[in-house]
Amino acid sequence: MKLFRLLAIALAAICFMPSHAASVPAPAVQGNNEIILHAWAWSFSTIREHLQEIKDAGYTIIQTSPINECFVGDNGGRQLFGKGKWYYHYQPTDWTIGNYQLGTRDEFKAMCADATKLGLRVIVDVLPNHTVIDRRYINARLDSAVGGRQNLFHANGLWEIYDYNDRYQCTTGQMGTLPDVNTENPDFQYYYMQFVNDVLACGARGFRYDTAKHIGLPSDPLDPKAKQNDFWDVAMGRKPVKGLSLAIPRDELFIYGEVLQDRNVPEKGYAEYFDLTASNYGGALRNALNKHNAKADNILSWHHSVDPAHLVTWVESHDTYCNDHHSAGMPDELIRLGWVFLTARQFGTPLFYSRPHGSTRQNYWGDNEIGKVGNDEFKHPIVRAANEFRHINANQPENIIFSENGKQIIVERGPKAAVIINLDEQPAEISIPVTIANGKYTDSVTKQRFQVKKGNLSASLQPMTAYFLTK
Repeated sequence: MKLFRLLAIALAAICFMPSHAASVPAPAVQGNNEIILHAWAWSFSTIREHLQEIKDAGYTIIQTSPINECFVGDNGGRQLFGKGKWYYHYQPTDWTIGNYQLGTRDEFKAMCADATKLGLRVIVDVLPNHTVIDRRYINARLDSAVGGRQNLFHANGLWEIYDYNDRYQCTTGQMGTLPDVNTENPDFQYYYMQFVNDVLACGARGFRYDTAKHIGLPSDPLDPKAKQNDFWDVAMGRKPVKGLSLAIPRDELFIYGEVLQDRNVPEKGYAEYFDLTASNYGGALRNALNKHNAKADNILSWHHSVDPAHLVTWVESHDTYCNDHHSAGMPDELIRLGWVFLTARQFGTPLFYSRPHGSTRQNYWGDNEIGKVGNDEFKHPIVRAANEFRHINANQPENIIFSENGKQIIVERGPKAAVIINLDEQPAEISIPVTIANGKYTDSVTKQRFQVKKGNLSASLQPMTAYFLTK
């Protein structure tokens, strides 16, 4: 956790008092530059059709939904929820590329090839931790590859987890009726790594590991069927399994794991292998956004034990939107402002979750079609400007200032750039001391002019919007 200094400067009656400022000392990594678009439930062909728009919007990484063979439910229906389910592709029946929801292996390969030509990297959501709920649908090829069904699951793998803070249960038990795979079985590791290497051969350059905290670290308790907890060493290319290794060096790939925060989670142990999700930070940010008050929660802290240069951040994820709809009621403009704050910061790798096309705050599923492009928010002018601002100022230190009432945030990046975020639902007049250089600035979106005079920024702000100031 970084330490932040307090800033308390008396201003005239029309001014407000900045109560917090953050000056983050630059570690070895000067700043994060990658930006992820989670093309949630988009088909491979749909992603391919929108690659140029994704590039132009400033993203550098595209995250797909799971591409593995998966459960076919509801007579093959392709609704996000209803006659079909988005989460069926999170129920593997085999580890081979292609499924009825997203497309074929050839379509995936073509999409990756075109993305690479544009300088975009594709990462794939993978889930080696569990299989389809209904075990009758597991592909016989998978059973054969692991030495029979009796070797596919942990000894504890069909027993539901009742204490997620018990590391033995967490890493070997069944989660939400999903049978827990014996990820320590060398035969499974070999089969899974064939899938991984095929994904890389098709052009992907990274992975998001679903339910990563449910796969044991070397320090975790052993399942009776396991000799050692070495899945991560194999998956990250530190050791071969039966002569097979990760096909591309680990340091050439972008890999992060879904390690949702809770008590007794060895975050630093997982961080030795990959970047981690900052789930608590997302919760704190949503709390502040929903209250239209940057001081309603601690959004300066990263709420994590791991260096923020190795955290993936978000305003919302597909889980917060879909599972409990915790974030689904937040208006797009509020999500937008949270995104500006995340991307303006020096560290963390921000992930933009693409909400369903046609979705509203009354109809979360919108057009309710798997494979379709998401709504236009991923390329909104403010989102584009935030992404561009991040790239331009990637190696500049951050300084964060809150207004006295928490309605406004200024994120300074070095001496010549800043973002102003107005969380207020009303227009606001501000006057605030800043550290960026004196002179005239122009907002890259509205072209509104701003001036810093004698170290003070005065401005008129429209409600619920953001401004990107550059000299």
